[in-house]
Amino acid sequence: MSEKSVTPLSEDFSAWYNELVVRAELVERGPVRGTMVIRPYGYAIWERLQVEFDARIKAAGHDNVAFPSLIPESYLQREAEHVEGFSPELAVVTHAGGKELEEPLVVRPTSETVFGEYMARWIDSYRDLPLLLNQWANVVRWEMRPRLFLRTTEFLWQEGHTAHVDEADAMRETMWALDMYTAVARELAAIPVVAGEKTPGERFAGAVRTYTAEGMMRDGRALQASTSHYLGTNFARAFKIQYLDQQGQLQHAHTTSWGVSTRLIGGVIMTHGDDKGLVLPPRLAPHQVVIVPIGHDKLAERTVSASRALADQLRAAGLRVYVDDNRPHLSPGFKFNDWEMRGVPVRLELGPRDLDADVVTLARRLPIDGGASGAGGKEQIPIARAAELLPGILDEFQAFLLARATAFRDERTATVDRWDDFAAQVASGWARALHCGRADCEDEIKADTAATPRVIPANAPDESGPCVRCAQPSVYGRRVIFGRAY
Repeated sequence: MSEKSVTPLSEDFSAWYNELVVRAELVERGPVRGTMVIRPYGYAIWERLQVEFDARIKAAGHDNVAFPSLIPESYLQREAEHVEGFSPELAVVTHAGGKELEEPLVVRPTSETVFGEYMARWIDSYRDLPLLLNQWANVVRWEMRPRLFLRTTEFLWQEGHTAHVDEADAMRETMWALDMYTAVARELAAIPVVAGEKTPGERFAGAVRTYTAEGMMRDGRALQASTSHYLGTNFARAFKIQYLDQQGQLQHAHTTSWGVSTRLIGGVIMTHGDDKGLVLPPRLAPHQVVIVPIGHDKLAERTVSASRALADQLRAAGLRVYVDDNRPHLSPGFKFNDWEMRGVPVRLELGPRDLDADVVTLARRLPIDGGASGAGGKEQIPIARAAELLPGILDEFQAFLLARATAFRDERTATVDRWDDFAAQVASGWARALHCGRADCEDEIKADTAATPRVIPANAPDESGPCVRCAQPSVYGRRVIFGRAY
């Protein structure tokens, strides 16, 4: 086994993931339990997501702000459900400057409370609404069972916080955020998430309604890719976020919050990866194309020069290109395996024979036609047409990954009405089932199967009947997707 190989996905999915994120040089464990160091290649993926989200958020009229990471403990205690929900995860500072603090400070687990404090100062009348704010930040939640990218003590995220005149406007914002997250997950990450509402038992602490985009990973488990919350007036009442309406009456604002984090990188890894390593969607990959010059000594000088010239042409066409020309001590085969491990969508091999024929050898990270594209999945394209052909090839690969992930999700999702069928289905996938909505029923389902209600799909057909677990009447008017989750 080479030093770059990983445990086969089908043999031990957890070991495969834990080895892959390190060997692909995305991340390493941090110096404190549960923390992580995101390496340049991993951070470049986050930056691709960040740029896309940030552009969409700003285009919708939101302004970026920066709030402190230390929050007075009393802020969290003002909203009882919120503090109760986060208490087990809080990191609390009790000493600073060599002295015990008069009031403990909480390291930000999320920012509804501190945003609420300042929204109350900034809002006076209906003319100040809607107030649309967004923050790029790190947060700390003390995880008992950390896993790199998926659940870490400290992670990066985006959190939107907005205030509105009424429920209707706040709900429009809540659904806009959900639609944005769903679109980016599909269009950039090629993850076919299912969007919809959470059950009351799965809501964000302090929210009136919580919406989610759920993706299926290649072991059949669910990953909550993003969330959007309608908070009603819960935080407005706790923090006195009030405004004078057009009739001069004092009203409480309706607030929302919504966020996505670096766990989405984990979702990309587990949606598309295989036994050779990462498989990155072209729109998200730091390097869409890697060119590997082949040859030694004077031959190398020729192929390296040609590779750099080709890279310049591809960059002029808008592609992200990397030339692997600074590791002459490594064999081409090692480099091929290395870039496969790192998930680069397209690799171009350029040797002396290729140059003599005015072609370049192309290898996709995965064959999109069942391997019919030539020996070893490779094909040759004219160098003169590479800048013309590659954008389309990358678009085809992006579409292929989304279609493959969608087919996998659909194959692992089944409609069930009997409890025995439900238990068998959630062992390796998702079950669409009718549900009574009772928290104690959800607890029983989780205790027996480790499955939880992931989402009430927004586009599911109307349906009612007995709960799959307790046979009491279903309450949501449609089936709920259950699954084991990260």
